[in-house]
Amino acid sequence: MTMQTPKTTATARIARHWIIAALAGAALLILISVASVVIYAGLYNIAADTPHTQSAYWLLKKVRERSVTVRAADIAIPADLTDKRRIASGAAQYAEMCSECHLAPGMKRTEISQGLYPRAPQLWRGTSLTPAEEFWIVKHGIKLTGMPAWGATHDDRLLWDVVAFLRKLPDLSPEEYQTVIKSAPKSHGEMMQEMETEDGHDHGHP
Repeated sequence: MTMQTPKTTATARIARHWIIAALAGAALLILISVASVVIYAGLYNIAADTPHTQSAYWLLKKVRERSVTVRAADIAIPADLTDKRRIASGAAQYAEMCSECHLAPGMKRTEISQGLYPRAPQLWRGTSLTPAEEFWIVKHGIKLTGMPAWGATHDDRLLWDVVAFLRKLPDLSPEEYQTVIKSAPKSHGEMMQEMETEDGHDHGHP
């Protein structure tokens, strides 16, 4: 019977590690090669009128959800999101900036909303997002969805007004939606001009 010395045992362990590393490297090379073929042969259809595969959709959805949740975790939520003036201000902005894609109570699907993929959520039906998550999305946008980063042209005060309205939106009938828009203290254009005057910058508003 052959007795293994500590030296031979260590040598065998190192050999196993090298074999595992070699197999892992080979698997990685195969994966990279397959991915390269898929990419350069244009095998994956990125057309907006062709849905993702189920696995790709699941992966992108999970990445998006976790990215938003993690980045919104430390955002401080204003205490006055139920203020009527703030909600009315957000309503005017929503009607101008958001309704073409996200629709509104009593609103038919627009050409833009029908052509987007992934489909923009109909926010008047409500969401599971927290106010902080809604603010982060409105401010920073989401890649590969058509959702713009409104923070590039709007200050945080106006964006929180939008969030205040989003919290109220699912409770509104079509008539109430129109009423709250009309109750806005200023139009979206007037709010943008006021913001530009206050900070001295041109935010791209004509």
